[in-house]
Amino acid sequence: MNGPNSAAARAKRKEPPHTAIDSRHPKHHRPNGDMSSGGDNTPDINDEFEGEFEEFDESRLPALLPVGPDTAEWQATIENVVRNVVSIRFCQTCSFDTDPALTSEATGFVVDAERGYILTNRHVVGSGPFWGYCIFDNHEEVDAYPVYRDPVHDFGILKFDPKAIKYMPVDALQLRPDLAKVGVEIRVVGNDAGEKLSILSGVISRLDRNAPEYGDGYSDFNTCYYQASAAASGGSSGSPVVNIDGYAVALQAGGRADGASTDYFLPLDRPARALKCLQEGKPITRGDIQCQFLLKPFDECRRLGLGPEWEAQTRKTFPKETNMLVAEIILPGGPSHKKVEEGDVLVKVNGEMLTQFIRLDDILDSSVGKTVKLLLLRGGEEVEVEIEVGDLHAITPDRFVSVSGGSFHNLSYQQARLYGVACKGVFVCEAGGSFRFDNSDNGWLVQSVDHKKITDLESFIEVMKAIPDKARVVVTYKHLRDLHTLHTTIMYIDRHWSKKMKMAVRNDVTGLWDFSSLADALPAVPPVPRKASFIQLEHTSHPAVADLVRSFVHVNCSMPVKLDGFPKNRKWGMGLVIDAEKGLVVISRAIVPYDLCDISITIADSIVVEGKVVFLHPLQNYAIIQYDPKLVDAPVLSAKLSTEQITQGASTYFIGYNRIGRIVHAATTVTEIFAVTIPANSGAPRYRAVNVDAITVDTSLSGQCGSGVLVAQDGTVQALWLTYLGERSPTTHRDEEYHLGLATPTMLPVVNQIQQGIVPNLRMLSVEFRAIQMSQARLMGVSEEWIHKVSLANTAHHQLFMVTKRTFERKEQDAACALLEGDILLTLNDQMITRISELDIMYSHDALDAVIVRDCEELKLNVPTVAADDVETDRAISFCGAILHRPHHAVRQQISKLFSEVYVSARTRGSPAYQYGLAPTNFITHVNGKPTPDLESFLAAVVKIPDNTYFRLKAMTFDSVPWVVTMKKNEHYFPTMEWLKDPAEECGWRRVTYEGGKMIEGEGPDGVMPVADEMTEMDVDGGVC
Repeated sequence: MNGPNSAAARAKRKEPPHTAIDSRHPKHHRPNGDMSSGGDNTPDINDEFEGEFEEFDESRLPALLPVGPDTAEWQATIENVVRNVVSIRFCQTCSFDTDPALTSEATGFVVDAERGYILTNRHVVGSGPFWGYCIFDNHEEVDAYPVYRDPVHDFGILKFDPKAIKYMPVDALQLRPDLAKVGVEIRVVGNDAGEKLSILSGVISRLDRNAPEYGDGYSDFNTCYYQASAAASGGSSGSPVVNIDGYAVALQAGGRADGASTDYFLPLDRPARALKCLQEGKPITRGDIQCQFLLKPFDECRRLGLGPEWEAQTRKTFPKETNMLVAEIILPGGPSHKKVEEGDVLVKVNGEMLTQFIRLDDILDSSVGKTVKLLLLRGGEEVEVEIEVGDLHAITPDRFVSVSGGSFHNLSYQQARLYGVACKGVFVCEAGGSFRFDNSDNGWLVQSVDHKKITDLESFIEVMKAIPDKARVVVTYKHLRDLHTLHTTIMYIDRHWSKKMKMAVRNDVTGLWDFSSLADALPAVPPVPRKASFIQLEHTSHPAVADLVRSFVHVNCSMPVKLDGFPKNRKWGMGLVIDAEKGLVVISRAIVPYDLCDISITIADSIVVEGKVVFLHPLQNYAIIQYDPKLVDAPVLSAKLSTEQITQGASTYFIGYNRIGRIVHAATTVTEIFAVTIPANSGAPRYRAVNVDAITVDTSLSGQCGSGVLVAQDGTVQALWLTYLGERSPTTHRDEEYHLGLATPTMLPVVNQIQQGIVPNLRMLSVEFRAIQMSQARLMGVSEEWIHKVSLANTAHHQLFMVTKRTFERKEQDAACALLEGDILLTLNDQMITRISELDIMYSHDALDAVIVRDCEELKLNVPTVAADDVETDRAISFCGAILHRPHHAVRQQISKLFSEVYVSARTRGSPAYQYGLAPTNFITHVNGKPTPDLESFLAAVVKIPDNTYFRLKAMTFDSVPWVVTMKKNEHYFPTMEWLKDPAEECGWRRVTYEGGKMIEGEGPDGVMPVADEMTEMDVDGGVC
């Protein structure tokens, strides 16, 4: 991308994501105070920004520094400049236009010390308001907020209070765009690669390169850029480019991503004009004709139709110029549409010869609402057109609507230009909640909702107002990259977890999003009974097996809030109906992890009914959910569960549902039955099946199916085929999943109680067991007599079970009666334990008489069990973007001591928790020096903290490392909220919001949409621009 006609330029339309050579600097995580323990609890995702930004290479360090010491004159200049340069640390609190929610840092410099204006990049300021502050050279900190961002060019202006800087004089750098010349030696003074201050040297090598393209997202256009070799890196965005006299001659904006030490600077002509308008209190008018021009050299213009007469006249008028402006992209439906064509060479505007963007901007900015005359050369022919100049601010969105977990605004000029499409339509800037499409890609345009056409934001609002809660509606949508393809989906509209439809409007006076409520949710329409029939399973030799199709239902589960370290916000799987009369269904806990969720059950691929959680097994990886059978007029069959354990080598029939929900089946045999041993992961503690047998079978279908059954010839279900959530892969950062069988006799005691309307009151041994062979048992002190007894008790597997991990219990247990790591279990209540299923005796006893071997000594203990009714999370707090609750069972399974009952389970991108490094798996022990042993004391302490003030948190990592973090509270975007389990509520939970020390039932008036989908998995690295 070294010249106007570079072949490496990005294809102008609908190009798939790729790594651009031109690059803004990388989004590095700011290490200050980040004490997150290894492998945070939410998975890394492929943020679109990553891979588009240059990675900082230490091998380039020599290029970052001036060769030899600076002269005394340069040193004096730098000393004056650094007082005006600030480090900007900020949060973009929600996704908007081309910008995702993120935490980052960059550089800016004071351009008006009296009024408190700071100049930086537009890709720093973002399309919407940000929440941030500036740090001066003497480490004084002051809040700052955007008061202007250019719709196109890469500059924005922040405002701060100059009176807040008390310990150093604040001067302003004078903007002198006229002093930028080829060969001028410059210094880039800024916050480079996250460092406090870096001074990089270079020489301006050219003034006429086209604006760099950064791939998807924001890119500047319709301006020239300067080029120099300065090798600036992450964090230097917004740095002043100064000459030896201390004048700012350009603004650092980007660089190459291929290792070359080349930087791109924005000319200061348009920033100087915008600053002057702000200083004089005048509106900053911006005109545009929705046409992108590029600088192209005379030789290319000649091939496009530039004749010798016009070339001679142009060279005579502009003797130093070697380029002309050529139309590159004309947006359909815009002012230039059907008047300007791609490849037209611009010669004159309003009778004035013109070859530079700066003069073109001058004319258009002063002609908003007026007509301009363009003289173009098209294939050698002169074409004169009149075009009305539009208001650039009018096609740049300044508001969005949040509803049902998604956020929407009118398509921006930035996005339209990037893909060469008409600047109209409703753009999904946050595809979350109900509007989380199957593909996690960004760039969706809503075409219709509930069979009503969507043309703009106003029509979208009116349609959404009329849709009641829990409605299922048809939504059609397209992707900006492929407007030829219309996608159609059915969406479940959630208006109960997020009841308000909110409008957020950008306020450039206060620098905030101003929130207002557009409409309350309409109540759900009562469901009515529906009729359906099931498919018939073909090519099966046993009719009873084929009938089992009538026992399967499709289960969708969506979670509005991330709890218990669960990595997803939406899962689906097939459930098995175990009681059609009562509507009871059994499903994997990898599908329904907790009860703060919405469950939709589809019967016979036709009838959709609501489900609710009835029971969550603490150890065996299944949940029981229930639907209202009165709403279902279909021949649903209750599956018959086998009472006999399936054995290794037994013939069975596998029926499963593959990844696309299609039923597959095959005759097979049981290959192995073993104690499931899913690895623990301290970086991401989440529900994990333990102390239960797993079954594998000899068919390739088993690995393709996450739901299904193993069934006997008479149709009796011998085992469920379930998805088991596994550990986080340290290499791919993805969550492993296992597909294994669970024998049905294990479930029968619980199922029988639930069928009788009894809530199971399970007891557990708070330990995790692992199978050991006799060779190990002998070395650990098990006598030959016991080894012989094992061989008689279990002829298929000669094994015993050893305690590998104790679960931390909140109530102290009698150490004399407790099982310890390394203990080998021989009997429970005089029953020899050689199969993991024999441990099920613990579920129905308050205490168990155990015979164990400890340190080669045989002991008899009366081991107490613990109640399982305190295992599930029933309260959560959202504070400064972090989700906190009591340490869930998976945490206690992996830790030897609870430092506090306040555990960080997740955090949201763009939040204070993310910015200041409060990481998942941390425990909060103190707030402002006061102990917070539980959620009650924590909530009481944080509610008292005034908004926009700093406070101290003392925390402990999962690895027992104490640390202190200082954070600033932000109630406007991240109000403190409490989620409380409440059976009296229709959805089983209620929400309380705390703002300004006051308690509000339900949602508060402010606050960004709490996003819980994978695009905000909350632990993608933040960065520096």
